[in-house]
Amino acid sequence: MANVNVKPLADRVLVEPAAAEEKTASGIIIPDTAKEKPQKGTIVAVGNGKKDEPLTVKVGDTVLYGKYAGTEITVEGKDYLIMRESDIFAVI
Repeated sequence: MANVNVKPLADRVLVEPAAAEEKTASGIIIPDTAKEKPQKGTIVAVGNGKKDEPLTVKVGDTVLYGKYAGTEITVEGKDYLIMRESDIFAVI
């Protein structure tokens, strides 16, 4: 688990995206240009929630989110997504 010096505000969370699949189930190697953006990742930081809406996810949760959810940011050379909790579809 990454230790990041970023504290999301309100209902935002910081997600470390899972690595894109390198191979298909049958073993075919996928080139970088054809890889799809991962739609799951691990929460590495959470905000404090809104006054009347506490967050329901926590650091360490593996989550599924929309294909275009969040904003990509780079912290200390590592890529993350910052998004609202409402952009998360499920905890797996």
